[in-house]
Amino acid sequence: MHLGRLLFAVAASAAVWGVPVQGAGVAAAAEPAARVEGELSPAIRTAVAAAIGDVDRPAQNRFEARRRARDAADDAIAVLRSQGFYGYEVEPDVDGGESEGQTPAPIIRVTPGPQFQIRRPTITWLAPEPDTASADAGRSAMGLVEGQAGRAAEVIAAEGRVVAAVQKRGYADAAADPREVVVDHADQSVSPTYRIRTGALVRLDGVEVTTSGRTRPAWVRSLAPWASGDVYDPEDVAELERRLLDASVFDSVTVSLAPREKITADGLRPVIVSLAERKRRTIELGASYATTEGTGLDARWTRYNALGRADTVSVFGRLSDLDSRAGVDASLPHWRRADQTLKGVAQVYDVRTDAYDETGVGVRLDVQRRFSKTSYITIGASTDLSRTQEIRVRTLQPLGRDLVTIGLLGDAALDRSDDPLDPKRGWRLNLRAEPTVIFGRQANVPYLKVTAQGTYYQPVTRSGSTVLAGRLRLGSILNGGIPTIPAPRRFYAGGGGSVRGFGYQAVGPRLDDIDDTPLGGLSLLETAIELRQSLTERWGFAAFVDAGAIGTNRFPTVRDLAIGAGVGARYNLGFGPIRIDIATPVNNRQGRAPFQLYVSIGQSF
Repeated sequence: MHLGRLLFAVAASAAVWGVPVQGAGVAAAAEPAARVEGELSPAIRTAVAAAIGDVDRPAQNRFEARRRARDAADDAIAVLRSQGFYGYEVEPDVDGGESEGQTPAPIIRVTPGPQFQIRRPTITWLAPEPDTASADAGRSAMGLVEGQAGRAAEVIAAEGRVVAAVQKRGYADAAADPREVVVDHADQSVSPTYRIRTGALVRLDGVEVTTSGRTRPAWVRSLAPWASGDVYDPEDVAELERRLLDASVFDSVTVSLAPREKITADGLRPVIVSLAERKRRTIELGASYATTEGTGLDARWTRYNALGRADTVSVFGRLSDLDSRAGVDASLPHWRRADQTLKGVAQVYDVRTDAYDETGVGVRLDVQRRFSKTSYITIGASTDLSRTQEIRVRTLQPLGRDLVTIGLLGDAALDRSDDPLDPKRGWRLNLRAEPTVIFGRQANVPYLKVTAQGTYYQPVTRSGSTVLAGRLRLGSILNGGIPTIPAPRRFYAGGGGSVRGFGYQAVGPRLDDIDDTPLGGLSLLETAIELRQSLTERWGFAAFVDAGAIGTNRFPTVRDLAIGAGVGARYNLGFGPIRIDIATPVNNRQGRAPFQLYVSIGQSF
């Protein structure tokens, strides 16, 4: 049997049994290449038909029809063998065409026979043999059970699992020699014998770095998750590659075990790292517009790897109707230990909102420890010198304050969803605490600002095309009151990332019935439920209801609740969706715009 036919048969069978086959397409055909006759299960019949394929014209003569029937028979045999049917009978034939005017039709008559079963799967370890624990792990990973169907794909996959299991335990050069598979028609069994050549146990040396850039080899070596002499583990080598890629200053990273010829005198194998660094400098420009937040222009100049340890320094600026600022930020990934980043920023800012105006200068320093790409713990500290302008609560007179704000930060995120930009199942939890002291002319105000958010994603259909998503966010300021807590430090709600249907800061109490200036609050409640439906590979839509409340006490009340509802479109870019939402207020409509439009990348939560 031709290997190509067997591989095609395995692929066709996999498609029928629900395994996706890359590159599968739909043939533009008029009829099957041959008619299939015989008592076949629906799954086998479908797999045989897929392997035989279609043709765009009927056979022109009996010779062509017989050739097609023979080819179809070979394809059917490949399918049957791939599914463990070795006692088959497949007869190619031609129906009609003996007399003039008749169109000959290729046919195959198929009798699959019994499905053969796995018997006595065996591993033969070729010298040098692995240690007992590794050999046991290989046998366990094989995964073939006496009596299961002798499908070709499972016999082949079992060999790969054996090799991977012993490689995981330090036998980096493990490979499979040609296997022996005995098909016994007497007892209708398939008995595979795998011949595995493990080679010697590999112990790792240090890291050899190849780069034409600025990266310091000593820094790369410090990221290796093994010590010299440790037993090889492919996951350790992959972890070093991940750490380097996460630094985001390399165009490409290749990490591989050195060839056997480079074994040291101590019997150790080095790991070779090849780095291609990105351009030293980049310039980014951006623009944005929102009906409630106005226009914005952004610019950023970034220098990469100036210190040779994947560092990043940026000079940034933003000019907008709402929030303008300029500053410098820097980051040191893998600072003092792997997966720990030191970040710092110094900036001047000018913020002008309906609730307050604030100008100032601030510095912040954070250390973030990551446990996965989107799960982390952050601790930090910040200092701001600012001047705020707001309206007094009772007199409605302007109130200006010169403030020094010193704060600490504790932030933790745990992500158990399946995608950072377009989750379809799982959940996320975020907790944030900000102990703060504000120093002013009249009094010093210590307080604690706490927020917590949880999101949950549940697929409604097995394919994940319909997803129900929910969000709950709570916040509270402890040991403070209004107006003691300055307006820029209070809670506000409304907008695309808060309560859709309402503008920025449009949810919550106002100064009074006449002055519509947002008051802000000491407590926050936001919740949302959203139904997401995929229509095609690229397009989808969503329907949602958002609700939120701002309270002037420690907890908001239900009567403070503002509700918005809307629909949206989603266009999948491949890495995440573009989101276009339109929403309207359901209650608290007085003085509000009839609808709000939001455009961004990624789901709303």
